[in-house]
Amino acid sequence: MSSPLVIRPRAESVEGQPILRPLPSAQCRSVGPFVFFDHMLETDYAPGSGMDIRQHPHIGLSTLTYLFEGEILHKDSLGSEQRVMPGDVSWMTAGGGVAHVERTPADAFAEGSRLHGLQVWLASPREHEQGPASYHHHPAASLPVSDTLGVRICMIAGSGFCLESPVQVLSPTLYAHVCMQPATTLLVPDEHAQRALYLLDGELVMDGEEVEVCSLIVLPQGDEVTLYAEGECQLMLIGGAPLDGPRRINWNFVASDAALIERARARWAARDWPTVPGETARIELPR
Repeated sequence: MSSPLVIRPRAESVEGQPILRPLPSAQCRSVGPFVFFDHMLETDYAPGSGMDIRQHPHIGLSTLTYLFEGEILHKDSLGSEQRVMPGDVSWMTAGGGVAHVERTPADAFAEGSRLHGLQVWLASPREHEQGPASYHHHPAASLPVSDTLGVRICMIAGSGFCLESPVQVLSPTLYAHVCMQPATTLLVPDEHAQRALYLLDGELVMDGEEVEVCSLIVLPQGDEVTLYAEGECQLMLIGGAPLDGPRRINWNFVASDAALIERARARWAARDWPTVPGETARIELPR
């Protein structure tokens, strides 16, 4: 059995919101369709403050936002306006071009709030990367859950463990939130070609080796692994089929062809882009 790859995330800030980002890294560019993984760290916002990520563009990917605490208001150039609550799935497919805004809702901004969650990017297959943009919201209650012998698995997107999410992914995908009680075990099967786990908190052992909190463990392809919870813990499982070729990432753009990224950069700089209704502030193209 091969040794897993351990990726320790780098700390960054997105418009003032602290994050940990294990993907992409020099060691690993993607796991299944996942090309970006941002852990939005627990952050307490005082009254009169909050997260405010201004209007910005995307191509060639789907964004998926999943919260543990707090709320986010999603608005996009399709006209969508959705309050995202803990356990919901906010799923936006960029296709050939979309813009969106993510911020603390006005009432939570006034009262103060706490935010903790994840945003991941999934690269679209080549046949879809320049297709139409779309947005879908899936309430927490719509997601399938298995809760057996102290192990709770919520299938956020894709399929696995005999569960299938209603999220309309574009390629075979695994994205699950797993909560384990102390002294429980979970066998992670090899039902997806590429898989990784990210330990959010708690004490976890994988095949006899301790797992470091907030590390991304890329599992050996074709191997089943056994997880044992020494204490109560939470983790995320990601994966799926390998990408249909390498992807380039430049700022908020993902594409299989560099020309698509250059064209998107030029359009955003020239303000030739769909806009979010009612929004004027935007994040300018980095140099």
